[in-house]
Amino acid sequence: MEKFDVIVIGGGHAGCEAAYASAKLGCRTAMLIPNISTIAKMSCNPAIGGPGKSQIVREIDALGGLMAAVIDQSGIQFRTLNASKGPAVRANRAQADTKVYEYVMRNILDKTENLKIIEAEAHEIEADNGKVKGIVLNNGNKLKASCVIVSTGTFLNGLLHTGMEQTPGGRAGDAPSTKLSSSLKKLGVKLSRLKTGTPPRLDKNSIDYSALKPQKGDSPPQPFSYFTEKLERPEELCHLTWTNERTHEVIKNSLHRSPLFSGVIEGVGPRYCPSIEDKVVRFPEKSSHHIFLEPVSLDSPEVYPNGISTSLPADVQLDFIRTVEGLEKAEIIKPGYAVEYDFAQPTQIYPTLETKKVGGLFFAGQINGTSGYEEAAGQGLLAGINAARKVKEKEPLTLHRSKSYIGVMIDDLTTLGTQEPYRMFTSRAEHRLVMRQDNADTRLCETGLRIGLLPEPKYLAYKKKQEKINLLVKNLNRKMIAPNKETIAVLREHNMPKINDPVSVAQYLRRPDVTIEKNRIFGDLSEFSDEVILRAEIEIKYEGYIKRQEKWIKELEGIENIPIATGINYSGISGLSTELAQKLTAIKPMTFGQASRISGITPAALSILMVHLKTKKQKNA
Repeated sequence: MEKFDVIVIGGGHAGCEAAYASAKLGCRTAMLIPNISTIAKMSCNPAIGGPGKSQIVREIDALGGLMAAVIDQSGIQFRTLNASKGPAVRANRAQADTKVYEYVMRNILDKTENLKIIEAEAHEIEADNGKVKGIVLNNGNKLKASCVIVSTGTFLNGLLHTGMEQTPGGRAGDAPSTKLSSSLKKLGVKLSRLKTGTPPRLDKNSIDYSALKPQKGDSPPQPFSYFTEKLERPEELCHLTWTNERTHEVIKNSLHRSPLFSGVIEGVGPRYCPSIEDKVVRFPEKSSHHIFLEPVSLDSPEVYPNGISTSLPADVQLDFIRTVEGLEKAEIIKPGYAVEYDFAQPTQIYPTLETKKVGGLFFAGQINGTSGYEEAAGQGLLAGINAARKVKEKEPLTLHRSKSYIGVMIDDLTTLGTQEPYRMFTSRAEHRLVMRQDNADTRLCETGLRIGLLPEPKYLAYKKKQEKINLLVKNLNRKMIAPNKETIAVLREHNMPKINDPVSVAQYLRRPDVTIEKNRIFGDLSEFSDEVILRAEIEIKYEGYIKRQEKWIKELEGIENIPIATGINYSGISGLSTELAQKLTAIKPMTFGQASRISGITPAALSILMVHLKTKKQKNA
């Protein structure tokens, strides 16, 4: 029987980050995947990033993970979203050459010490006395391990729907994992059903691009990784078109053939990324919906029509697509479909992502009810880190919601659970002004170095850049400008607001209609990179707001971080209702802050809990 420290089941975005982190932290790690050629496969949209998601990717990068570096090596278009809005909601998004993305990720994993990739399917997780012992493979062989990470994506009991046709599978062309679902149930894990979907893939040679609106990327493009110096790959155009009333009419007339509306699909779908038939029904007042035509690879004719996810029959898909401008002669390479799959309500795991039922068993990705590559990768990274730390008998790493979007996501999942596929948005983070995508390095590089995942050369590069930012902020606070003839002329030349009294450059920069420009008012900025200049400008312009938010966070920390022992007997706390005692017992909050966010917990219950914790602390003193 072959022995490992950590076994990762699945080779998607969660599995890749988990296996890499575990191996890099010195654990002998196995990654199991039924088809080795599908490692890091982008089963749905060919892109990384977006609001809330780009922040997660940057945090993965700052901690020492892979996703940002891989998209930088495989991206074919990079864009900044919400560029005209405040820095808290700005987001990077990159179109990927999906074939190159898979190749780059596989190449990194192949070269990672302590990591063995095994082409096999896990049929059973073995445990004894509430602790993981290993797994049983589809061929009957057994692998021993101290920790197992389940990151199976949509494969747990997966069922594909195209019209009334049903096919077992985790995605088109790949079989589902059914026996693993049964094994998890035997271990006491409660499973429910969710649903997600994907649009048909179109042949780019059948599209009339002359009728479409082109979408270019940024020039120059901005890398995702803090440690990428230059993007080398060629840029590819995306295009935009719209559905219309004829499209909607075809869809409405075919709803009786939709598994979603005929009751065939039982799983709950994503509210924030609905299928096109769902959009047509839910928003009857809208006469059109965007369709973003995104290339899948420079070496493939496939185009991903983002915005028309569907489970309608293949013939209906072709009919409604051909009502769209530019797609009148479109050919479908692969029909769209919905996939229904098992997930474990995430209140069954701790914020470390270890399950409460079985020690050493971790869940990461869509098994926890999330959707999206980025959300999966963030969970995979933390699961890999904590599995390795458990093996090494070190304290687990938890990421607080005031420090990271990964922390927000995991706190939401483990405290509140989810009834639909969970997707990250900036609106979920109450401290988003101090958790921007530009400053994830400031927030997490120290942690990445401390846990041993971020290499020291990358940490030193971060420190050098931070020193540059601090120097520029200092210079702009020191430098004064006066309303003399020269200054007035420069302001007029750059169409900038006038000044009546001497002010520091930093004070002037705080005006909402003033941005840094390389002119004499701001001095010689040639020694500073564009990133450093932007970061310095944000720090100065939003200094007051950031300080207030940081003060708020600090004031909350004293109460938020009060620890709660996992073995506490809530039913024995006088004054707590049976319902709330049961909720606290099920979720097992690790801190008072987490307990305060459990659905239905009242202020009175929190007061009772606080008194109990203080009394217990005094007795133990």
